[in-house]
Amino acid sequence: MGSDATPSARQRELLDAAYAYVLVHGLSDLSLRPLAAAIGSSPRVLIFLYGSKDGLVRALLERARADELTLLDALGEPGGSAAPIGLGPAVERTWTWLAAAEHRGLLRLWAEAYARSLTETDGPWAGFARGTVADWLAVLAGCQSPAERDTDAGLVRRTLALAVLRGALLDLLATGDEDRAGGAVAAYLAG
Repeated sequence: MGSDATPSARQRELLDAAYAYVLVHGLSDLSLRPLAAAIGSSPRVLIFLYGSKDGLVRALLERARADELTLLDALGEPGGSAAPIGLGPAVERTWTWLAAAEHRGLLRLWAEAYARSLTETDGPWAGFARGTVADWLAVLAGCQSPAERDTDAGLVRRTLALAVLRGALLDLLATGDEDRAGGAVAAYLAG
């Protein structure tokens, strides 16, 4: 963000407003003029603060990733129990969160960024998909017991859990069929 290490109050305010905008409108056809008009700014101010449109997109993706991680961190036991909850309960809780209608904007943004990072390996999208896979695997690893977490089989189990969650999420976003996608997650959990 800009040249300052610590963003100003106005820069944070504009990023919050831009983030709310892209949660509704997405990033694929983002144009600075309509965005600036919608958030009470100007394209010049956004370029000044973020260096370029790519810099703004990068800041928005960082914000989305931070929000996602904050929400994923809530997977642990209510009340902050130090004991890992296990992979099954983690998948169940994650799916409940993923399927909630109020998270669709963030998850559409995640899906868009994930897909673009696979084809646009440079620029603001670079590394987003790889980073989000690592983030999710780390969260799921934290839900496994140390005896399972530190084995090849533990890595395979959390990779499969992530694949099921990601596939069901993409299906849900594409079709809106929560019952069918949720049924697939439930069948995976029933093993």
